[in-house]
Amino acid sequence: MFGLTHRRREKIKAQPFPPEWGELIQRAVPVYGRLSPEDQHELQGHIQVFLAEKRFEGCGGLAITDEIRVTVAAYACVLLLHRETDYYPLLVTILVYPHPFMVSRYQAGPAGQVVEADQALAGESWRHGNVVLAWDEVQHSAFAPDDGHNVVFHEFAHQLDEEDGAANGAPALPRRSMYGAWARILGSDYAELVRDAEEGRGSVLNQYGATNPAEFFAVATEAFFETPVRLRSRHPQLYAELMLYYQQDPAAQLH
Repeated sequence: MFGLTHRRREKIKAQPFPPEWGELIQRAVPVYGRLSPEDQHELQGHIQVFLAEKRFEGCGGLAITDEIRVTVAAYACVLLLHRETDYYPLLVTILVYPHPFMVSRYQAGPAGQVVEADQALAGESWRHGNVVLAWDEVQHSAFAPDDGHNVVFHEFAHQLDEEDGAANGAPALPRRSMYGAWARILGSDYAELVRDAEEGRGSVLNQYGATNPAEFFAVATEAFFETPVRLRSRHPQLYAELMLYYQQDPAAQLH
């Protein structure tokens, strides 16, 4: 079965990449311009497979266009470069709203009681089946490519994290020997971010990453691709671990 899937994907990659998609990515995905020609070609192949296998559904009156499909696919597939990948095997559908969407959450009230509250989200990753995105938040990354925030990177990092069955900030790593350093370094930097958040100190990492280790990995992924030089300077060991996992060095692409 894997052989059949591999051959089918290779046939998809061998198809010409539509020139209008290339122009779209150049405009909407700033990180694409930093890639080498070889990496751009690899990314194009991944985009073709991703779009052949995943379904997009518009929500809240949004009509799905090639711009939406290709932009989301490009960002999602940046995380797959240089690595063996099964193209987010748990993911079936990407749901896209025009704006942040409302969800109900249960949380502790001021007296300790559990209350239901509405919350506006820019994105959400479900363990089985769906990623939900706000299109205007996706577009924001084209206008602010170095603000450390990218909702597609964030939610698809969650998908990678969840592939081994647990959303715990430790995705399936290439070698068993990597887990010790991963746990030590990411655990230490997560604890530092929690302290920074509690004491009101700024960080190159979004303080939402202090919520739990899974959110820390997603936030660190955003910083790795959006503000790599700052992340490498402030958190060199974290940067090195992410470089080993993603098999990329975004900071070097900026020089």
